[in-house]
Order: sequence, then structure tokens, then C-alpha cells
Amino acid sequence: MAFPQERPRRLRASPALRNLVRETVLRPDDLVMPFFVRPGRGVKRPIKSMPGQFQFSVDELLKAAGTAVAAGIPAVILFGIPDKKDSQASGAFARDGVVQRAARALKGRFPDLVVIADLCFCEYTSHGHCGVARPDGSVDNDATLELAARTAVSQAEAGCDVVAPSGMMDGQVAAIRKALDGAGREQTLILAYAVKYASAFYGPFREAAESPPKSGDRSAYQMDPANSREALREAALDVAEGADMLMVKPALPYLDVLAAVRRSCLVPVAAYCVSGEYAMLKAAAAQGWLDEKKATLEALGSIKRAGADFILTYHALEAARWLA
Repeated sequence: MAFPQERPRRLRASPALRNLVRETVLRPDDLVMPFFVRPGRGVKRPIKSMPGQFQFSVDELLKAAGTAVAAGIPAVILFGIPDKKDSQASGAFARDGVVQRAARALKGRFPDLVVIADLCFCEYTSHGHCGVARPDGSVDNDATLELAARTAVSQAEAGCDVVAPSGMMDGQVAAIRKALDGAGREQTLILAYAVKYASAFYGPFREAAESPPKSGDRSAYQMDPANSREALREAALDVAEGADMLMVKPALPYLDVLAAVRRSCLVPVAAYCVSGEYAMLKAAAAQGWLDEKKATLEALGSIKRAGADFILTYHALEAARWLA
């Protein structure tokens, strides 16, 4: 039987050869570490559904962020858990809000750390939705834009390098860019959650951020998991409105979408390996069904291979250490 002269297996013969010709290389500086921050002092509260993750007070956050910086992680994203919630999400844009306090502390301690602020309202509203609610429970898109603009300016003034609107409101990027520029914050970047699906994989996050909706769900503003062409429309709109970077969320169930978005635009593209993806790997590893290190690095590598320029992941610290 005749064989072709080309034999790809020759390129796999040793670790040195495999490293030499590897197409996708995952590095610690590809990773962003999410943190949940809440009021108080000396608080490091475990999140049951996310083993190894915690809600931190600002003083404890500084310790955890220092560990991440030492591991080579260049950026963090902050999610705030206020002590009080109301219908207007006032804790999101308060000058002394928990994210604002955390950002000031982080930039004071680690000036070169990229601090990203998640910009959404589900953690701050008494009803748990991502915007201003009408009497019938639906979200008022345009009223929410006003809050998003106000929150972006507050986060930027606190020292955040990047604001990341995640509410999936139409026109949110344009409203935020106009507000930032008007406040003299032209250098603050916008990382748009351009493609955010109404996913079942957010379950553990809602425990971590204490943000489940009191009624209904978020399907009226987050994307239908069945749709991919719509993702390209959303991405194009956010770029046109002034987004500096785009995000696809979740990551692993939507690698096809991530790859399509990467091909369709020129701005940097991120992917968020969300709480449910993290929890699955942790649970399987705890049962001895998976090698956590190998499975996690394979999963993160697949996200980068699909086109992500950087990855938000709760495995960031462990992955950075494994990659060192």
C-alpha cells in the first residue's frame, strides 16, 4: 500500500518538536481574573458553587490581587455586591460604591494592573434585572442607558482603565462613549459584552454576585443561544458605536460564534469562560473524572485557538501558575 510522502506525525515525535511548531500558545498575560467585592473588612466569603472563589472586602481583595499580579496576570475585572439595593441601582454609580472603592485601592497599590469594571445593574437592583424595570417587569432600554452612562463616568473617575457594559441594552456603547468623552475620560476603554447569551451556564455567578432576578428571566435582552448570525450584527453595532474591544460570553459552548466574531472585525476580542464552565471542571476534577490541570489548559487553549485575544476565567490564577 502506497503512502504519501508527507507525514505529519514526524512533527510530533518529541516535546521539543511539538513546542517548536505549536500553533496556539497560551500565556499568563492572556488571562483576566474576575473578583467579587463587597463592603466590610476582613471578608473572604467562600462561594459554594465555585470552589476556590470568594467574595472579598477591599482589604482582602488587595491581597488576592497581589497574588494574581505576582503570577503574571495583567488584568482583573470587578463585580460589586452592594450592602443595599434599590430600583435605580444607585450603588452602581455612587462615588463611594464598592467597585469604585476597590478600583481606587487597586490602582493605588498596583498602578500597572489593568482594572476592568463590569457595568451592569443586576447586582444593584432590588428586582435583579439588568436595568430600570417598568411596572410590568420589562426593562426600559432607554432609561437604562442613562444609568449606564452615569455609572461609566463614576467607574472611570475611580480609576478603572476599562468599563465593560454587560446589560445587552441597545445603544449602550454609544451612550457610554459620549458620556466618557464629555467627562474628559477619552482614554477610558470600552469592552463591550457584545455577544452575551441567555445561558444556563451563569448559575453559579448568580450565587456569587447575589443577583438572580426576582421574577422572569433575562431572555428579552440577552441573546437566544440558538442564534449565531445575530452575534455578528451585535458585534458590528458595538464597533460602530465606539467599542474598543468585544466579548463573547459564555466561551466553550460558543466557540463557533467566537471564531465568527473574530473573523468579522478588527478590534480585540475577548471570551468569558463563565462560572458554570469553571464549576463543571472543578466538579469533575473533585470526582477524579478529569485531570483538572490538563482539562483546564485544553479548554482555555481551545478558546484562544478559536480567536480570543484574551480570556476572562476563574481559573486564571491556577492556569497562570501551571503555565509558569
